[in-house]
Amino acid sequence: MTSSQGSGGPWSDLDRPPLNAPALRRALVLPDGLWTSLDVVTSTGSTNSDLAARADELPEGAVLVAEEQTSGRGRLDRSWTAPARSGLFVSVLLKPDVPVHRWGWLPLLTGVAASTGLAKAGGVDMSLKWPNDLLVSVAGEERKTGGILAERAGADGIVVGLGINVTLRAGELPVPTAGSLLLADAVSTDRDTLLRAVLRSLAQWYGDWVRADGDPEASGLRAAYAAGCATLGRRIRAELPGERMLEGEAVALDGDGRLVVDTEGGGTEAVGAGDIVHLRTPAG
Repeated sequence: MTSSQGSGGPWSDLDRPPLNAPALRRALVLPDGLWTSLDVVTSTGSTNSDLAARADELPEGAVLVAEEQTSGRGRLDRSWTAPARSGLFVSVLLKPDVPVHRWGWLPLLTGVAASTGLAKAGGVDMSLKWPNDLLVSVAGEERKTGGILAERAGADGIVVGLGINVTLRAGELPVPTAGSLLLADAVSTDRDTLLRAVLRSLAQWYGDWVRADGDPEASGLRAAYAAGCATLGRRIRAELPGERMLEGEAVALDGDGRLVVDTEGGGTEAVGAGDIVHLRTPAG
């Protein structure tokens, strides 16, 4: 590669080389492993939408990665976009043989797996904001560096999408509360290394969870999520469906992965969906 920044070539940013798809396949698509295929595309609207459209024809374990997403979606259909090759934009197709009522744990499982893999490969402290955000610390402030979106797909599948800001610079952040692994002083921002670590961690956690029939206790998932969750022990505001607001202290996760909140009125309420705002930093 001889082009330089600003030359206009498709791989002109030397700090953002393309992913090595053949090497990723050799490392991750193994005979007895979870991942059955891995494709990298230059650009697409949404890896989740692309994979969901083929859910019935593909086996479990299909992985789709995009160098750039033009219509990436987060929760509540919010857009998720970033410069080409500045992050990891990946979706996986899973067909878990566990009771459907436990499928709600999959976004939380993905958060545990991703934060574990990124911490190991990137050398950066990660935490989880319930239900599906990955947080890093930038100049002492909590910043969102990643998000997870799980959607039912086909007859028996679920597509889990993961977007992670890797090399976004301060001037490229979509909002002031966003962050990136680069801005969090990660020791490595090599996307091939990071993606291998995330997918290996996800395969391990998913395998343990499926073998436990989706039980969050037996698989260790609930304990691991609680240990890495920055929301627990915090005063929060939950912005719930129907424009309802709930304030209180987030104290636990219940058996369905819902956030248990001690409300100002003295009772407790389990929140299954909604936007969570951290109102203060944890004590200590």
